[in-house]
Amino acid sequence: MNVPYIWEHNHDDSLIYADPYIGAYVRGRNKEEALAKFDDEIRSYILWRDHTPFTGELTFEMAEDHSSSLDIRDADSDVIFLSERPPLSAEEYACLKSLAMRSAASFQKLFDSIPDKNRTCLTRRRTFYGEIPVTATEMYEHTKNVNSYYFGEIGIKAENGPDIYSCRADAFRTLESSADYLDNAVFDGSYGEQWSLRKVCRRFVWHDRIHAKAMWRMAAEVFGVDAAVNPFCFV
Repeated sequence: MNVPYIWEHNHDDSLIYADPYIGAYVRGRNKEEALAKFDDEIRSYILWRDHTPFTGELTFEMAEDHSSSLDIRDADSDVIFLSERPPLSAEEYACLKSLAMRSAASFQKLFDSIPDKNRTCLTRRRTFYGEIPVTATEMYEHTKNVNSYYFGEIGIKAENGPDIYSCRADAFRTLESSADYLDNAVFDGSYGEQWSLRKVCRRFVWHDRIHAKAMWRMAAEVFGVDAAVNPFCFV
């Protein structure tokens, strides 16, 4: 199976996204390092999404190349894919929404399983958005609290509580009250970044996976490999 990918990079630092697998991504200090992780990422994503492992061969082909001025090494991203610009069918929207909501449910399940949500082995450091979250509680709050930001970028007023699943579901219901939401209009959002509904859905799954990987790996190191559940099927 051939997987087209989007490469976003600043000098050598690289983010690589799988266009057909909404939210699947890898990072690396260069393109080659990132691509070396891509096979595992796609297989774990398919297992999470379909509950069935993919055992065939994977090949990868670059579909888009985006140079960025952002801190790619810290997952700072502003790319909008060409595939995120066209209008949506009702069926496509239902699929994207389902993935975003499944991702929220998986994130909640992982967080709930962490034995001590305020214990960590990670060192604090600052990035473009401030101190990185290092405890499970901080990771959860940070991930949940992009809800109002992401939906706000496409003109939808949203809240960040009470939990990651509920606030995301409420915002989708608000979105669906708009008669033209399937037009998938492209908005000029904050910091010169362009957004669409397709991109919002992809960014939710992507952002969930970034912090879920960090949370799961931290939990394995602090509490043991079987201490927390692995609903995202990370390897």
